[in-house]
Amino acid sequence: MLYQPSNNKHMLTASLLAIIGIIYGEPLKSKFSIFLCLVLSFIFSFIFLPQIMKISKRKQLYDVPNGRKSHKEKVPRLGGIAFFPSIVLSMSLVVGYRYLIGFPLNEQLTGNILLEFLFLAAGCLFLFMMGIEDDLIGVRYRKKFITQFLVASLLPISGFYLNNLYGLLGLYELPVYVGVPLTILLIVFITNAVNLIDGIDGLAAGGSTFSFVVIGWMFFQKDLWLYSMLAFSAAGCLLPFLYFNIWGHRDRKIFMGDAGSLSLGFLLSFLIIKFPLYISETDPDVKNLVIPFTLLFIPMFDALRVMLVRAMHHRPLFLADRNHLHHKCLATGMTHLQATGLVLIFTIGLLILNYWLVDICNINLLLVIDLLLGGALSKSLNEWAVHHQK
Repeated sequence: MLYQPSNNKHMLTASLLAIIGIIYGEPLKSKFSIFLCLVLSFIFSFIFLPQIMKISKRKQLYDVPNGRKSHKEKVPRLGGIAFFPSIVLSMSLVVGYRYLIGFPLNEQLTGNILLEFLFLAAGCLFLFMMGIEDDLIGVRYRKKFITQFLVASLLPISGFYLNNLYGLLGLYELPVYVGVPLTILLIVFITNAVNLIDGIDGLAAGGSTFSFVVIGWMFFQKDLWLYSMLAFSAAGCLLPFLYFNIWGHRDRKIFMGDAGSLSLGFLLSFLIIKFPLYISETDPDVKNLVIPFTLLFIPMFDALRVMLVRAMHHRPLFLADRNHLHHKCLATGMTHLQATGLVLIFTIGLLILNYWLVDICNINLLLVIDLLLGGALSKSLNEWAVHHQK
């Protein structure tokens, strides 16, 4: 009998793969799936963005500077068009690939979770299309809010609603008639908060990338692969955008526009609410609520602060102004990149502080501390700006 080295090599390879599959199984393939989502989304976004810039230049689709905006040259603002397709393509291809290599659509993609992702995709598509319309011809804020409330109302149909506040404001387990409207309001608020903070280069995209990576890692630690894949897909599509948005010059610079910021805000609201919602059933811990929401403290605090200031001065709540934290940063003489860095450093510091304090103090006291720190940041920036102008 003739010796066939190639067959032996194939048998050895198959045996090694079988051993690895027995030892690691689902975790190994799931880790690879998450990494693949990140890489594919990065590649798709990197391909789409230059094409969007080329079309914007030919059709003169620019964001024209004015007295309220911080840029001085015309810049395309349709970069967010690349986000949703990149995420959908990467997620679809990786889930399909997993199925082809022998991983059936398991319990993580059936029942309520399947409904969640279907309604999430539908809602994100609605906001994505409305964002494109707003970037091109403008949309009245009433139409925006009506659409956002309708889109946010889709998710509770699948059973998705915040059901435990862990003692925040004296509330613990929430009945459906309280949890559903609260969840809808939170989704709309977070979506708009992320949209409002998109005022300087890198801020909304950088903060969102950081939030997606952290929440994606948290889901990964709980073996919730599907949600982690979604988070890292979103982070992947933002990385090329950050390059063009921050370091792009003239024809290579681009803004995300409402098509991007509304989609990102909606996805973040879904993941931030989903983590405490899912984990509360298996591992009830106040950290599961505090840490995810800390990721978005700056955009939520800033949106709430600006609305309160406008109300106190009897100004229209939805009339744009230059009172946001990032405007205060620019008034101190900071560059866009420095302002973005300050916000990220503050967020990281707050994460560390809250992670430590949540075990030793009441959640309501923790909220007061966070609000005081946010107020101190705003006041410090005001004083710094006055000193800089002198």
